[in-house]
Formats: sequence, structure tokens, C-alpha cells
Amino acid sequence: MSLFDTHAHLTSDQLAENLDQILHNARTVGLVGMTAIGTGVDSSHACLQLAQQHQDIWAAVGIHPNDCKESTESDWRQITAMASDERVVAIGETGLDRYWDDCPIEIQREWFARHIELSFETKKPLVIHMRECEADILEMLHQHQRDSQIIGIMHSFTGCQSTADQCLQLGMYISFAGMVTFKKSDDLRAVAASIPSDRLLIETDSPYLSPHPKRGQRPNEPALVEHTARCLAEVRGVTLAELGEQTTENAKRIFGIV
Repeated sequence: MSLFDTHAHLTSDQLAENLDQILHNARTVGLVGMTAIGTGVDSSHACLQLAQQHQDIWAAVGIHPNDCKESTESDWRQITAMASDERVVAIGETGLDRYWDDCPIEIQREWFARHIELSFETKKPLVIHMRECEADILEMLHQHQRDSQIIGIMHSFTGCQSTADQCLQLGMYISFAGMVTFKKSDDLRAVAASIPSDRLLIETDSPYLSPHPKRGQRPNEPALVEHTARCLAEVRGVTLAELGEQTTENAKRIFGIV
């Protein structure tokens, strides 16, 4: 069985102290790849460094929407410089967030647009954060469409069927994290069952939101992506091995990993 955690905050404080053991745990359960996600300049640098040290880790570089207010032009120059590195396979974590009040939405929009343009320039996919702003995200993706589609990942998807369908029409991949395993997530599982097999991804978003039956335990870690994969396999009527192979193939395709 092969598994690929497409979204893990491997450089977070919660994971850093035990990272060697966490990576060992991941490889033991069958992970063949992990994408370390940057949320700002410092974490993006750390993710890239980690990817350069481990052949089964790749990096995404970007500025999280909740951190845009404090970001500078110097920060952006560093992000764009890192984005050209061969170990960087995605741009983000970017997007919009109306749940937290950390950054005005118009500033978030400006920085999301920058990431979209960088995605076009580098031909690397976006990693899109979407929280209580489905209409805003869809509007901006439509606005920035060109002759070639925007390619990206709707990270830790918790939206409705209509939003999923529109994201798929725009060329997005849909990634599910631990929330899809929660007992009250029947509607989300129904959405997950409908995603075309070649657009489906899995992730942990570690160290956050451990999947059932590990919910409430801290920190979440990449090895626990197996529980999300098992849940999706069940609702889609395939074996865990089949689900793992398909989502790993999808991850490698969108990230351009040979």
C-alpha cells in the first residue's frame, strides 16, 4: 500500500521536537510522500530545507491568508525566489478566510491574486485554503482563469456538493482531511464519494484535526492519514490499497513528481 499526505505542517512547533519519530511512523504505515506546507516566509524556508534533506518530502511555499496583513514586499520576493526551486512543488498555503478576523478580506484577496499569478508563472499548483468563503474563492478563480486552467488543490475540503462540482469544473483537485471521518460528517462523506477518482487527494493538515478514532489527540501526524484513506475507501466502495494507490498517483501527477 502507498499513501501520500498532500498537506502537513511538518515544520510546526508541535511536530518539530519529534520529527524523526514522526517521519519514521509515516514511512512504517506506507507513506511514500509528504508535502510540507509553508504559511509564511520562515516556515516556507524551513519546508524547503526539509524537502532538500528528505527524498520523500516536497515543499509548498506561500503566505497564509491570515498572515497577509503583516507581510511585506521583501517577504514576497523571498517566496517567489523559493518557488523556482525543484523541491518546491506547489504555491501556498494561500486562499481566503472569513472565519478568523486576523486580516481584512480585501488584503487577503490581493495576496491570493499574487499567489494565483505565481502559480501561472511557475506552472505549479495552488494549495487553496477556503474557510467560510466559498463564493469568494469561486469568484476569484473565475476572474483569474485564462486559456490554460488554474491548477490547484482545494485543501481540507469541507464544502457542499455544489462547491465541489464548481471546483472540479475549474480544474481543481479535492483533498480531504480528518473531518471527513467525524461521526457527524455524513454530508461531507457523500461529497467525497462523488469526486472523480482522478481528482481525489488525502491529507492530514497535521498537527491539526486528527481523524477518528484519534480525534482529540495532539498532535496529528502524517501516519494518521491512513484513517482518512480507510474512511474514503469505505464510502467509495474500494479497498484501502486501491484508494491509496489512486490518491498517490493523483498527488504525483498534480505535483509533477516523477
